[in-house]
Amino acid sequence: MKKIEAIIRKSKYSDVKEALHSVGVNFFSYWDATGRGNEKEGHVYRGVTYSTSSIQRRFLSIVVNDDFEEVTIKAILEAGATGEVGDGKIFVSEITDCYRIRTGEKGGETL
Repeated sequence: MKKIEAIIRKSKYSDVKEALHSVGVNFFSYWDATGRGNEKEGHVYRGVTYSTSSIQRRFLSIVVNDDFEEVTIKAILEAGATGEVGDGKIFVSEITDCYRIRTGEKGGETL
């Protein structure tokens, strides 16, 4: 099993959610997040520079069986990209086990 954590633009959340549903990923957790990135520049509007390093983000936490790893990542990459600095990051880590609290089941079938 893999844990896929994605930090995406809040404005792209609906697109990413739909993309995940279309590939069969129907359960994930998410929350709003704010952070700082590597961007050094701001955007200029009517002669005033605005910082864009604190763009509102949404943090997704998704656990999938190994065979869903690539399609999940591809869905996030395609739906979450704008081509601009600050589109986000995806982190993948190994999950050693999973339990369903209600039944006590163990392993990948609990997903």
